[in-house]
Amino acid sequence: MKSGSVDNLTPDLLRAFLLGSLDFDAAFHLQSALADQIAGQSTSAALVLCEHPPLITVGRDGSLDQIQAESEELAARRWPVRWVSRGGSTVLHLPGQLAVYPVLPLHRLNLDVGSYLARLHAVLVAVLDDFGIRAETRIDRPGVWVGNRLIAAVGITVRDWISGQGAWLNIDPDLTLYRLVRSGSAEEGPMTSLARERRGPLRPALVRQRVLEHFAGQFGFGETDLRFHPPGQLGHRRLTAPTT
Repeated sequence: MKSGSVDNLTPDLLRAFLLGSLDFDAAFHLQSALADQIAGQSTSAALVLCEHPPLITVGRDGSLDQIQAESEELAARRWPVRWVSRGGSTVLHLPGQLAVYPVLPLHRLNLDVGSYLARLHAVLVAVLDDFGIRAETRIDRPGVWVGNRLIAAVGITVRDWISGQGAWLNIDPDLTLYRLVRSGSAEEGPMTSLARERRGPLRPALVRQRVLEHFAGQFGFGETDLRFHPPGQLGHRRLTAPTT
């Protein structure tokens, strides 16, 4: 995408919604509402950070073959299955997994889909590096790995140059449950997490803070408006990036 085609409304303000546990459908509708706002010539962008109650989503590269549990077990566990129009594979969402949903006007940020994905992956790799975990990406598949174990799944949507969905970073979910759902091939190891790789507990709030910091830096936002409730509710404060 050529920079000459972009107007002067380059976003500088990032609205960051720190929402704790949020139903997947509610998060989806929130992203849609934010996308509508941003498409209306807004000079801001948004980032939603939350976690979901247990469910399975199947992206465009996923299939039911990746779900090892029988339908009776899914019903007993109350794990709904959602077919979603995003990139990426099948993902089991659990408490302890951080959902990272950027809602960005890619055209105003001079980003095409490839460069956006590269920056999103770079955010995740930098966060893991902060905690002493060496992670890598792959050319042929979205996501972030530690060795042959997936630690963060990635799957995005882009509609009218507004991004949606994003990434799911395992902080400290119950890893034994991932034997029931594969995000990759049978040859890959089971999913891992920050807590497993560090061999000890860590504060989810600190991980969330590092995600927010690296995201704002990677995408060039000079000011961050922290919001602790969905739009229309009270509770937010504004931060400005330090100058160098």
